[in-house]
Amino acid sequence: MSQDRPLGPPGLDLDRLRGHLDRERPGLLAAGPLTARLIEGGRSNLTYAVTDGTARWVVRRPPLGHVLATAHDMRREHRVISALHTTDVPVPRPVLLCEDEEVLGAPFYVMEFVAGTPYRTAEQLAPLGPERTRAAVLGLVDTLVDLHAVDPEAVGLGDFGRPEGFLDRQLRRWGKQLDASRGRDLPGIEELHAALGRSLPTSPAPTVVHGDYRLDNVLLDTSGEADRIAAVLDWEMSTLGDPLTDLGLLVMYSVRLDVPESPVSTTAGAPGHPDPAELIERYAARSGRDVSAVAWYTAFAWFKLAVILEGIHYRYTLGQTVGAGFDRIGDLVPVFIEHGLTTLSQA
Repeated sequence: MSQDRPLGPPGLDLDRLRGHLDRERPGLLAAGPLTARLIEGGRSNLTYAVTDGTARWVVRRPPLGHVLATAHDMRREHRVISALHTTDVPVPRPVLLCEDEEVLGAPFYVMEFVAGTPYRTAEQLAPLGPERTRAAVLGLVDTLVDLHAVDPEAVGLGDFGRPEGFLDRQLRRWGKQLDASRGRDLPGIEELHAALGRSLPTSPAPTVVHGDYRLDNVLLDTSGEADRIAAVLDWEMSTLGDPLTDLGLLVMYSVRLDVPESPVSTTAGAPGHPDPAELIERYAARSGRDVSAVAWYTAFAWFKLAVILEGIHYRYTLGQTVGAGFDRIGDLVPVFIEHGLTTLSQA
């Protein structure tokens, strides 16, 4: 091995990557070595920025040592951005999908690098000022409307999911997830789960749903005269289903938690951030959908996040998760349960 060989971040062999790209996309790369860095902030799949010194790309692959391929389906992510790239939904341009695990040890895909910032906290968003913050979050709603306006059949995604019985399956799935990752009594969570099951709304016509739609899963380009959403990222949970699940999650993330030093960050406290009612009204006006049951979808989002956080807390108690903030995750779960119960009572 040459001592001059560029070393990539863990999980990314730059020599193998270059060889594969030179074979499959001849002329894509300039001469010279590739360099790369791991893009921080991803919660599941690994994301790398790669450059040949002239242009930049992004590589996405499953986490190291993963065993559940279905949870980190590179083909699925690549398929949805390839389909949506022809629509009004801003997504990175796909370059290549590789399902040969001999190249990097796992399937991966390459897409264009899109400049922009994922705003994860109110503190990060605050310097934009109230007017720009409000416009950015309302733009997030408008982009969600554009996504839900895409005809799945027209873009080749007619078989991308099973929309029949979508809400019932989702509720059962997260109930099973709770049972598998709970090591303590959680007052109210069974009541919330049961109440959600008793009041399942009738879903509107299915659309492509993102599954984790919020401000820190998009890139906001602030370099021009007007801020704009440059790309929607992290499509690993996307499917065909009930579009109001995306709205409910977005509304949930627009509620201020008011928990000091919360390890779960939202942008809701930034000056100018629209309140949930304004987001719901904007979505309804632009999409034409009936949003009268949005409280159910928001309560479901609180339940889903409570289950996710309890799973993290459970792994922490077993010593399987280390890092800053994990010791406080467990304290948040009752807060999410309470919000879910309160929200559902308003339905």
